[in-house]
Amino acid sequence: MEVILLEDVKALGKKGDVVKVNDGYARNCLISKKLGIEATSKNLNDLKLQNANRAKIEKEKLEEAKALAEKLSEMSVTLKIKAGDGGRVFGSISTKEIAEAVKEQLGLELDKKKMVLDVPVKALGNYNMKIKLHKEVTANLTVKVQEK
Repeated sequence: MEVILLEDVKALGKKGDVVKVNDGYARNCLISKKLGIEATSKNLNDLKLQNANRAKIEKEKLEEAKALAEKLSEMSVTLKIKAGDGGRVFGSISTKEIAEAVKEQLGLELDKKKMVLDVPVKALGNYNMKIKLHKEVTANLTVKVQEK
């Protein structure tokens, strides 16, 4: 029997896959636990429409991420921190502080977990930060660290 998986099933397949399994396994395990549905022509057509819709939404998200990346590459964020002799700062600046500064100064909501710092920010100066907006799109943001 062919079954369309509604959720990921370990050692069988991912959500949306059409797999061929034994009748008993399909009836007793997959269908009864709502992990899959029988692959009838109607259900296969619905799956095809869902995949087309998902692809369209993914394409729109990719376009939005590219536009945001272009916008971010032209912008910069300024952070002020206490510094001692020689431009050494007390402590370091985290991605959380940078995300808050972006929200405050630029009005953009960015996830701190998607920000990548090549080197820790422990001195005054300019730093380039990479931000993962999409699995295919990475933006660059300039972070300026100044003394208070």
